Amino acid sequence: MDGKAIAVAHGAATIVNAIALGKGAAFGVDLWTKAEVRLTNEPTIITAEITSDPNENTLLIEKTVTRVLKKFRLEKNFGAKVKTNSTIPIAKGLKSSSAAANATALATTAALGKNMSDLEILNIGVEAAFDAKVTVTGAFDDAYASYFGGTVITDNINRKIIKQKPLAEDLTILFHVPNQKAYTADSNVNRLKNIRPLVEIAYEKALEGKIWEALTLNGLIYSSAQNLNATIAIDALAAGALAAGLCGKGPAVTTVVANDKVDSVKAALQNYKGEIVKAHLNNKKATVL
Repeated sequence: MDGKAIAVAHGAATIVNAIALGKGAAFGVDLWTKAEVRLTNEPTIITAEITSDPNENTLLIEKTVTRVLKKFRLEKNFGAKVKTNSTIPIAKGLKSSSAAANATALATTAALGKNMSDLEILNIGVEAAFDAKVTVTGAFDDAYASYFGGTVITDNINRKIIKQKPLAEDLTILFHVPNQKAYTADSNVNRLKNIRPLVEIAYEKALEGKIWEALTLNGLIYSSAQNLNATIAIDALAAGALAAGLCGKGPAVTTVVANDKVDSVKAALQNYKGEIVKAHLNNKKATVL
């Protein structure tokens, strides 16, 4: 054991946001987060740096390392220095927390020379997200889609997989990412629970395999509930997108686009202030590099 490891986990996007229902769905995209973990001989001292967004809070990363060390009863033996780098914008609804926790948990386990099952690693990240108060539901759907890729439908409250399958289509994902950030912990959960019957319809669509319909419907419902602009998604659909809707709690909007419609959808998104981030579907599992 050399006490150092690097791991990568990929991003994900919302099909059905789990806040209102306690059940959700998500799919993997090929944006990524890399975590480099170096163990130290300073127990309890864990430092972290997000090199791609240095001003962002690192508490989730620290809590994730702490949970891995405690899992192996090594918290009195080691501290750690962690660096993460990511192509996923933070606090935009694009599952940056899930990817960071997955990559950090995987890298810490490898740095210790230990083994855990994929689901154990994933669940450590979910628990760390609760510890760091960056989640309402634990985001099990997002964490699973980030770790394993493909599509997943979940019961977040009981951490159960309802359906999971790889993504076979060759499609482009265009995210419209506004400048402002929005943190899940700041969501008005009581207000969002009022839309539960509507979100249930989107969830049923996902169960039927109509995931892109579910994504669009979910996005319109949550945009309305949070007073966010749904016209971006509507314009993307009018320009030929297969699906478009709010990602997570926003403010980013996901558009799913056939490759021959990318230019027209991109042009529609460019009418609104913000960055356009291009990605593709991902079926690859998180891994140690």
